[in-house]
Amino acid sequence: MLRTSLKALAIVGGLILAAPAAHAAGETVHIPNANFSFQGIFGTYDRASAQRGFQVYSQVCAACHSMQLLSYRNLTELGLTPAQVAAIASQVQVQDGPNDEGQMFERPGRPSDRFHSPFPNPQAARAANNGALPPDLSLMAKAREGGANYIYALLTGYADPPAGMVMGDGMNYNRYFAGNQIAMARPLNPDQVEYADHTPATVENMAHDVATFLQWAAEPELEIRRAMGVKIVIFLTFLAGIAYAVKRRVWANAH
Repeated sequence: MLRTSLKALAIVGGLILAAPAAHAAGETVHIPNANFSFQGIFGTYDRASAQRGFQVYSQVCAACHSMQLLSYRNLTELGLTPAQVAAIASQVQVQDGPNDEGQMFERPGRPSDRFHSPFPNPQAARAANNGALPPDLSLMAKAREGGANYIYALLTGYADPPAGMVMGDGMNYNRYFAGNQIAMARPLNPDQVEYADHTPATVENMAHDVATFLQWAAEPELEIRRAMGVKIVIFLTFLAGIAYAVKRRVWANAH
């Protein structure tokens, strides 16, 4: 699933999805609106898109990046069945123990386990990636200005550099990255994954899906919070109406 090309992603570590450094220089990077379903007051997550985004993460990004704040059982919130979650978790080996003999051992993953990390510790991650530490993606959508729109823009912003532009060694042109030069090679390519629902695996679709998944991972309570906010507004509006009616009645009787 083209994980080799993603090694460049790990090489830049924290710069992979770094916030636009050009802001410090007074430049402005205009991030387009990708029109996600969860935008707006009444927005909700597109569960099908988020599930496809998890597939992109699993088959592409997980080769270098952890999501240590999520457990496999959280995937049921995306509409996966307990059986599907158990099957996904069982595909990884988790170190556990000690056993009765005091030895550590490996076992198949369980739904209660955290997402499996590609490296056992930060030192191993740095050693495998030329000293760079690939960042955890659990909260990446909230950690970067522009959120999911920035992630989508970065993943789809690769292009040939303009004529006359001098590129640094090992750098790639990206329309939406500060300075337009990024060390991460193009991470997504057409048909890189095969969606079970037969959605075309274009770069745009994969970027949109994985950005949706990362937004859900960062704010899984978003829909509940918005629903509660709507209920509170309705209640306060109703309460204000009653208070106004009572006020009119009281003052009418006073005269």
